[in-house]
Amino acid sequence: MAKQFFNYLVIGGGSGGIASARRAALLQPSLKIAVIEKSRPGGTCVNVGCVPKKVMFMTAAVNEALHDAKDYGFEIAKKNQFDWAMLKEKRDAYVKRLNGIYKNNLAKDNITYIEGTTRHSIDTISCSSGAATFTGPHTVSVDGVEYEGEHILIAVGGTPTLPNIPGAEMCDTSDQFFEWETLPEKVLVVGAGYIAVEIAGILHNLGVDTTLVARRGAILRTFDEDVAKNLMNEMSDAGQKVQYHTTPDAIEKAEDGTFTFKGTVREPEQEPKQITLEGFEKVLFAIGRHPLTETLGLDKAGVDMDNRGHILVDEYQQTSAERVYAVGDVCGKALLTPVAIAAGRHLSHRLFNKEADRKLDYKNIPTVVFSHPPIGTIGLTQAEAEEKYGAENIKIYQSKFTNMYFAMTTRKPKTYMKLICKLPEEQIVGLHVVGLGADEMLQGFSVAVVSGATKKQFDSTVAIHPTSAEEFVTMNWGLSV
Repeated sequence: MAKQFFNYLVIGGGSGGIASARRAALLQPSLKIAVIEKSRPGGTCVNVGCVPKKVMFMTAAVNEALHDAKDYGFEIAKKNQFDWAMLKEKRDAYVKRLNGIYKNNLAKDNITYIEGTTRHSIDTISCSSGAATFTGPHTVSVDGVEYEGEHILIAVGGTPTLPNIPGAEMCDTSDQFFEWETLPEKVLVVGAGYIAVEIAGILHNLGVDTTLVARRGAILRTFDEDVAKNLMNEMSDAGQKVQYHTTPDAIEKAEDGTFTFKGTVREPEQEPKQITLEGFEKVLFAIGRHPLTETLGLDKAGVDMDNRGHILVDEYQQTSAERVYAVGDVCGKALLTPVAIAAGRHLSHRLFNKEADRKLDYKNIPTVVFSHPPIGTIGLTQAEAEEKYGAENIKIYQSKFTNMYFAMTTRKPKTYMKLICKLPEEQIVGLHVVGLGADEMLQGFSVAVVSGATKKQFDSTVAIHPTSAEEFVTMNWGLSV
């Protein structure tokens, strides 16, 4: 059978790959474009990431609001009954609708959707991997059928990593979290990044006895230190259990079917000691992700990778192979869905709209952690700013207060805000917030930071009162160090 030719062949039907393919179709409708995907369209974000995670975050937030209701004069007659099975069914149906929308949009844009025969049911979905293997520099094979691409984009994403310890095979990852048919009573979450923190927060706020295990003495170690510390304090005040300085050694299954965690605690200036935690219905590892490049046959295409399997690209998403590109998690940089989407669209403009210098600027990428409370951040941390400009050339503004919502409630979580300014003009090079509403307020402030806004411009902006966001434009009196 002759090879099927496409001007643009995209391997991986996740957010980045589909965004790039659709933008190419918009720019040049005459292009022959195909997207290869062996699972459901939408990739990690739609199926086992951002979308269902946000549903669960909002579910936990509803439970928090129910607990606050009595402080606002509402009498809750009986204990709240939470129907996990009903929520799961509705959440899965929502995701399935999104899968259909993705397919329909590709069809509307006259993009060929190539499905591999390796299928995943709704409950065993992993992430976008595209059942494709390179057979030459610009040819790939899917189920024995060969396709040729004038330009090829690799956007296959990644998958959660399990540790190489005894018993790890019995544990779950963030993917399996969305398969749980019932809500467990006791869960151990291992990890200190945003996925572990988010899942632990969801479970804790749904009433699950949850323990988070972190290898070091802090969580979210790539975030601004003050932001991480404030979240850690809020988690502690809310009763969230965290076991710091602990490395997993083994997971064992007891006779009653529960899991036992065995680890080593290594606190600074202390001798290591063994620790045993028992009685968990589920153990979930969220310790990182690795790219789905192992079966792609990248050597046949001449595509170079690093020692972790990430595809090496330049600032234009170009790989070591001519007319072969990569975007998203497979590149190992800024593992965020909007980043993959933006990079994919910029690439299509460069390839198909004669915009030779079009590329994504990775410098100021806004990020939200859907923790409880949530975090919003863009730009440099204080440590990064000090290293880049020198401590004497930056000025810090910060504020900590109780959101007005909690003026009526028994619980009093704090909102923390921080501006990092580069002297002498006090350009804002870092903006960070942890607290109620941080997730929604960050987008607008991100436009300002990307545009090079200064503290003076923030100060000259009229505040919207009463809101938490106004604190960012009224922080003249804030602490300065």
